Amino acid sequence: MKRAVAALLLVASAQAFAWGPEGHRIVGEIAAEHLTPAAKAAVDQLLAGEAEPTLPGIANWADETRNPETGPLHYINMPRGDCHYQPPRDCPNGHCVVGGIEHAVAVLKHSGASLEARRTALKYMVHFVGDIHQPLHAGLAEDRGGNSFLLNWHAAHNNLHRLWDSTMITQVEPDWRRYAARLAPYAINTDLATLDPADWAQASCELAQSPGFYPETHDPGDAYFEQWQPTVDHQLNLAGLRLAAWLNVLLQ
Repeated sequence: MKRAVAALLLVASAQAFAWGPEGHRIVGEIAAEHLTPAAKAAVDQLLAGEAEPTLPGIANWADETRNPETGPLHYINMPRGDCHYQPPRDCPNGHCVVGGIEHAVAVLKHSGASLEARRTALKYMVHFVGDIHQPLHAGLAEDRGGNSFLLNWHAAHNNLHRLWDSTMITQVEPDWRRYAARLAPYAINTDLATLDPADWAQASCELAQSPGFYPETHDPGDAYFEQWQPTVDHQLNLAGLRLAAWLNVLLQ
């Protein structure tokens, strides 16, 4: 019994990231498709020499290099019932995903920043904009953004965070390129609403605390998928388009 519990906890702790690799690549691909020529040229210059010098190619770098110091920059925790962003409470010293995005923006704006600093800022920007649109990355500290809310999904051990990270993506289409192409028509009528990352965090928090987001049972079945998978699509699309909008401003 102890081994089984330990195994479940290991699954939960191993999924402490936002969108899985496919999701972050999808966000990067959507952004890349909506860059201005000037921004695309700047991205190409900044990423020259990377193993995969594209926005989807570097979209997972921040997870691959994640450490205890940078870990808190991938998420934000807000109290139950209060999604109004308060920096001293929710992001002390800028150490949350909102602060991570704001710092990346500041570096990319700074004309005197080195090429290496700007390259690193771009890598973080691509990843953190994806992170902040995964609702559970503005979730509750008490269950580690849904990581401790264990699920049985199709007879496989899972948790709510992992379900949103990857399962509701790969169950629709495991190939990230085809998934991004599938979302392309949605871009036409998408209202970006705001380019303020604090507003993005508040909206994600409101999603994560909305009725039905946490399933009533730990075996929610296909009904949960059918209800919430369109929200996954919307958040991925919104993240990619907002990322492109920011890069088009920053990389003129």
